[in-house]
Parts: sequence; structure tokens; C-alpha cells
Amino acid sequence: MEIWEAAYIAGIIDGEGSVSLTRMHESEHRRPCISIASTDKELLVYIQSLSGGAINNKKNYKPDKHKDSYTLTIKKKETVLSLLKLISPYLRVDKKRKRAQLILKKYDEVTPRNGKYNTELLKRKIAFEESFFSI
Repeated sequence: MEIWEAAYIAGIIDGEGSVSLTRMHESEHRRPCISIASTDKELLVYIQSLSGGAINNKKNYKPDKHKDSYTLTIKKKETVLSLLKLISPYLRVDKKRKRAQLILKKYDEVTPRNGKYNTELLKRKIAFEESFFSI
């Protein structure tokens, strides 16, 4: 990815996206996620070609009043982390930049590779999530 493409994606995320922690299943711990919502599918397809992820179509109940809307969601840990490394210097929205930096700095520290948490690591993981959502 070129520098200008990383800056462009950061601008799209600043305006129409989010940097968050999400659960795939209710019982599991949260993982980093980047999502971008738009009515312009071509834009999301372009970003997807650079970063990966999946595009979902939201059901349009009033097509006479609303355009179709789409969401690009990137959930694969390695993809999210590598994208955040590239775009975080260009994020301008303070909350999104701070969240991206916190994920890059702490997520791997509080997440065991095997997914098994001892008591101390679980406390650190919960504290990480609380500090993330307090931003």
C-alpha cells in the first residue's frame, strides 16, 4: 500500500468508519475491528482490495427514500493490526487515533496466542478493554 493510500483510508475511517473491539461470539473476548459504512460500494470495494475484509449489504426497507448502504468490516487480527500501523499516523479524529494506538501498543500484550487466560492476564485484558472504551 502506498503512503497516499494509507492516508486516504485514514480519512475515510475518520469520516465514515470506526476502530473498535468486537466479539464474534458472546462468550469470547473482544478483538480489534475496523469498519466503514457507505452508500458507495465502489469505494468499499477499492478499500477492500487494499486491506481485505468483507462487504455486507444492509437491507433497504425504503428504496424510494434511501440509497442502498454497505459496510466493509475487517476482523482478521493480523489484517487489522497491519492496517492500523499504516494508517494511524494519518488519523485526525483524536478518539480514533488514540484507539488505534492503544490497540497497536497493548492488544498483543494482553492476548495470549492460545486464547487461554490465567487470572492475571484476564485482569489485564479486562483493564485494557475498559481503558479502550473510556476513550
